Amino acid sequence: MVQVGAFKLADLSGVSKRDIQIPTRDGESIRAALYHPESGPEGPLLVYFHGGGFVLGFAEMYEAGFEVLTKELGFTVVSVDYRMAPEHTFPTAAHDSIDTIHWLGADLSKGFLVSGDSSGANLAAVVAHEAVDSGLSPPITGVFLRIPLLVHPDAVPEQYRPYYNSWEEYKDGLILDQKASRWFNDQYKSDPTSGLFSPLIWPSGHNNHPPTYFQLCGMDPLRDDGLIYEYVLREEYGVPTKMDVYAGMPHGGTDFYQMLPVHGKSMKDMKAGIEWILKQRP
Repeated sequence: MVQVGAFKLADLSGVSKRDIQIPTRDGESIRAALYHPESGPEGPLLVYFHGGGFVLGFAEMYEAGFEVLTKELGFTVVSVDYRMAPEHTFPTAAHDSIDTIHWLGADLSKGFLVSGDSSGANLAAVVAHEAVDSGLSPPITGVFLRIPLLVHPDAVPEQYRPYYNSWEEYKDGLILDQKASRWFNDQYKSDPTSGLFSPLIWPSGHNNHPPTYFQLCGMDPLRDDGLIYEYVLREEYGVPTKMDVYAGMPHGGTDFYQMLPVHGKSMKDMKAGIEWILKQRP
């Protein structure tokens, strides 16, 4: 890491970075940033989808994490600049993300993970489900979800509503609140009942879902998206899961408050969580 005041920037020395273009189903193409170690054997691949409510953001937003992935774990990372609202509404971002994993021509035998934060974690969850349904081969090794959006508040199944409390409890939360969430949804013109927006209610269920690692923030209106989803995967479908929750942190606090020890802890936890996923491989 490179320290600039209170902020830590990624040190990409020893990491090769270049842009690639990924074709989409409608004849367009989208940019992605590709990172890999400049030396050493080719390692696993991780495809990352950035956050920003389907409206904001760019591929380089989580470079601090990409530094750990490439330098310490030998990963190649593809960070996707999917198309965003309001110019591109639902389900364009989901389709771009699905098209990305079907386009990849890399050797995936060493491991293939999908990941993202917030709305990007939503896309990672959607991709994981579509990959199972479509019989993607080789299959996705694992999923890493950071502060994920996993169900529209109007589409939470009745049996889980007693446990869906953070949406109201932190409706005025720092960084992300209910008003902003609804504005993002209005821009994206999401369909609450579609699995392409609410993967918790994916139509075919969660059988054969890859092992999944979660990072959640304790004072996040989306916290219970992650807690309910993790419970459903683990208890109802037998999916291996691992979870870290950062008490007292608002949505994205582990990234925004880089001056706090929790930022470094989240990076160490990420490394351990990714290593845990790789150990789940048969």
